[in-house]
Amino acid sequence: MDRRECLRALASFVAGSPLLAAQQDPFRDHSRVPALNELLTAFDFENVAYAKQPRAAYDYPAYGADSEFTLRRNRQAFDWVELVSHRLGSTGAPQTSIELFGTKMAYPIIVSPTAGHGQLNPDGEMATHKGAQAASNTTMVVSNNSSFPFDKVAAAATSPLWVQLYPKQQLDLNRTYLEAAQAAGARAVVVTIDQQASAYERSLHDRNLGGGGGRGRFGGPPRGNPYRVSENRLWYEWKFFDDIRPFVKVPMLAKGILTHEDAKICLEHGVDGVYVSNHGGRSLDYGPSTLEVLPEIVDAVTGKGPVLFDGGVRRGTDVLKALALGANAVCLGRVPLWGVGSFGAAGVQRVLEIMQAELVQAMRFTGQSSIASLNRKITLANFH
Repeated sequence: MDRRECLRALASFVAGSPLLAAQQDPFRDHSRVPALNELLTAFDFENVAYAKQPRAAYDYPAYGADSEFTLRRNRQAFDWVELVSHRLGSTGAPQTSIELFGTKMAYPIIVSPTAGHGQLNPDGEMATHKGAQAASNTTMVVSNNSSFPFDKVAAAATSPLWVQLYPKQQLDLNRTYLEAAQAAGARAVVVTIDQQASAYERSLHDRNLGGGGGRGRFGGPPRGNPYRVSENRLWYEWKFFDDIRPFVKVPMLAKGILTHEDAKICLEHGVDGVYVSNHGGRSLDYGPSTLEVLPEIVDAVTGKGPVLFDGGVRRGTDVLKALALGANAVCLGRVPLWGVGSFGAAGVQRVLEIMQAELVQAMRFTGQSSIASLNRKITLANFH
């Protein structure tokens, strides 16, 4: 055996050695994290956030209820709607601006209320607010479970803020929270009514990641309840909207609507807007996707108030599909979280600008001149 053959044999041995394999990451083929300017889609941001965050921090906003069927269906539903291109339908840049509750918006895109930004970035919701402002003054809905108080988030930037509420049985607790948020500049109140008794199996998988055999966030059943289902929100009723209306001086929306019957009841109780949502697949598992129920809810509302939408939105074409099916604005939940979890405020700005640019491109390709011109004629829906 000559020298070259010896070296070749040695290289083959080293390449197949378990010692070398032990130095490789078994979950990813490489560990390089791209720079901000290399990220081209919202999906790119998820990969970076996953690489940068502890597993439990990434999983908390990522998981859905139970088997996560609804979580997956939210995304799959966009594959069931095709866009029809009308060639040479318009010239010039599409007009993307809208006005919602007296606030002018450069794009019909809003940051959904999501909890726990502080576990993804030290500045939490303040960083998200700064990024939203930098991205054409995008409106943001601050979660009731924000890592920072509403007034502190409001002071971080100047773009419009709404506030989200989980109903409390003690009416005064709602009053105190909502009056403080309105005093700090909240322009609308979003009342979430779909998150009543959820269970997250993936959180159980993460309960020991922090060491010490902890329960993890939402890990393990409530004490005294072996079925994992929290009972603290099972009292919700429509009368709640009547009860809080006297101290809500701004527009009020009901978030979590999935049927035309509930949409009509919202209007009967003086709700100013209907928010179509299934909590990102984190409420009832094996429920419908939000996109497939959107048209019937729009038809039920009959223009008596704006219809907002979220659930599975990842591309500008997704935004266009929801708008064409009747939504007045589209809200993004996980996408801004991936932005703040990857590059802080700059990440939020960049991922929102990508979504905005993709919407403009989709409008151009379908020959649409403005948001007002959108209708179902540019879609072919075949919901399964």
